[in-house]
Amino acid sequence: MLEDGGHLYIQALLILGGAILAAPLFKKLGLGTVLGYLAAGITIGPVARLISDGEELLHFAELGVVFLLFVIGLELKPSRLWALRHAIFGLGSAQVLISGAALAYAGFHLAGLSVNAAIIIGYGLALSSTAFAMQVLQDRGGTNQQYGQRSFSILLFQDLAIVPILAIIPALSPLEEQTSASFHIATAIAAITALVVAGRYLINPMFRIIGNTGAREVMVAAALFIVLGSAMLLQYAGLSMAMGAFIAGVLLAESSYRHELEADIEPFRGIFLGLFFVAVGLSLNLSVIMAHWQAVLIAVPILMTIKVVITYVLCRIFRSNHNDAVRVAFLLPQGGEFAFVLFSAASAAAIITSALASELVAAVTVSMALTPLSVAIGNKLLVKDKEQAAPEEDFNGAGADILMIGFSRFGQITAQILLAGGVSVTVIDTSADRIRAAGRFGFRIYYGNGTRKDVLEAAGIRQAKIVAVCTQNKETTSRIVELVQASYPDAKLFVRSYDREHSLELRAHGVE
Repeated sequence: MLEDGGHLYIQALLILGGAILAAPLFKKLGLGTVLGYLAAGITIGPVARLISDGEELLHFAELGVVFLLFVIGLELKPSRLWALRHAIFGLGSAQVLISGAALAYAGFHLAGLSVNAAIIIGYGLALSSTAFAMQVLQDRGGTNQQYGQRSFSILLFQDLAIVPILAIIPALSPLEEQTSASFHIATAIAAITALVVAGRYLINPMFRIIGNTGAREVMVAAALFIVLGSAMLLQYAGLSMAMGAFIAGVLLAESSYRHELEADIEPFRGIFLGLFFVAVGLSLNLSVIMAHWQAVLIAVPILMTIKVVITYVLCRIFRSNHNDAVRVAFLLPQGGEFAFVLFSAASAAAIITSALASELVAAVTVSMALTPLSVAIGNKLLVKDKEQAAPEEDFNGAGADILMIGFSRFGQITAQILLAGGVSVTVIDTSADRIRAAGRFGFRIYYGNGTRKDVLEAAGIRQAKIVAVCTQNKETTSRIVELVQASYPDAKLFVRSYDREHSLELRAHGVE
């Protein structure tokens, strides 16, 4: 068995070992974990040649982007998404259309490309990397800032733009047997409709049934099934896998199971996203770069400069201040993951040659690797404001004044009193029946196990002023108290005791 799978195990050890060494080192040096993962991949792959099939690993590692978009979708309620509609369809569409046109013009006049090739390449390069941009945002705590939401709006529209860009390939191809653009668009619309219907009428009942069983591992399996199933559905329809996962996340954003889902998916997101960055480094084709180093050396700065200038100007037109416009512009100048798919499809359709596709992929990969450097340059151009703008509302809506763990009879009475007094309360409970019954009376409760630290994090314990433990089980209450005191020593605890002995025990542990 080891002989058959030994090669795979060795590759896994090399990747994990490289990531473990490089990511903390680069983080400590102030260069960010993304650059650390990239350095590990480049060292293991192109430099040491310990792993040669980096491109195959890259396709598998794109699951990191899928999980990332699902978690973002979970944190973005439909009402919040609607509030971002002007930034998504205004700023986002302007960035794609103008950047694509400018890059196509540069390709036609500077590189001597044909009109058809220039159009495909221009709009393919206009799209940025969701994985790199969102990871940098999270590392720097900018996800909920104004510039972070502007950046996300642009990235979201770019994912939507994938369908029409792929759809025009048949029209531009010299080959005869090509599927019509209308078929691509109709298929995409049908897939999105099917996903929305399933999310509205099937997914919540499914999680309610699973929640009643109390089988923790089945809940994790169901979460993975939803993410991967929605991703594959939209991929077959011509959209990106990430877009499918994002839509599924948004549909579950107001679900009672949202915090539990986020806690279940978060470990997979972190592992696969790190693997994606390592895979980008592994897939870097140094031979192509060395053979065409002059073209890459010229193309990458031109690409990033054009996108920086256009994005900055558009952000200013859409009323962003100077600092936010700079942050967005220098965060999104790289090429995106979609370029790998698009240029391969364009090569198969005889719009560009396979050699040119390889050069373009190399240029996109280099531009991705330069993202942390681009962000660092942008930070040098910021103007220090006397008054710092307050961050906007958190996407996930958690972070209420009080986090209540357990919705027992005692918890229900307490929650009614608090809500009547205008106090915001986030409640988590493990009973699907209680959650469903409480929903009829207007309570907002989430499915989650309060003995898990990741669930408490997702439910907003760090923002809560008070943590109220109101479970129906003495042992469970004690476990939660120990966890909160150990992990969040500054949290103010109010705990339901079961008898005098339990009260004395809680006081002995420092509970007032």
